[in-house]
Amino acid sequence: MERVCFQLQVKPDRLEEYKERHAAVWPDMVQALKETGWNNYSLFLRPDGLLIGYVESEDFAAAQQAMAGTDVNARWQAEMGEFFVELAGRPDEGFLQLEEVFHLEDQLPR
Repeated sequence: MERVCFQLQVKPDRLEEYKERHAAVWPDMVQALKETGWNNYSLFLRPDGLLIGYVESEDFAAAQQAMAGTDVNARWQAEMGEFFVELAGRPDEGFLQLEEVFHLEDQLPR
């Protein structure tokens, strides 16, 4: 299982609306994420707008590609793109993926 962490920057004047949008994500968007292999997906937001995402997937590149092929994702990304600072492209393609440097289970004795 791949563990993927990424970051984006939400515009400070859009924080409350961003949180409201994610308090009630469209049901068809939630279903599409699950069906395309986005598991244990979470977003974390700092008061200054730093957004950290975490997702687990059997094949993250394939999960991204599958989501990119859905109509609901195209609509969601078009609406959400305006929330981010200095974003090149769509939010689901323009995030900075972070390098994993430690995972507890990898270092526990077997």
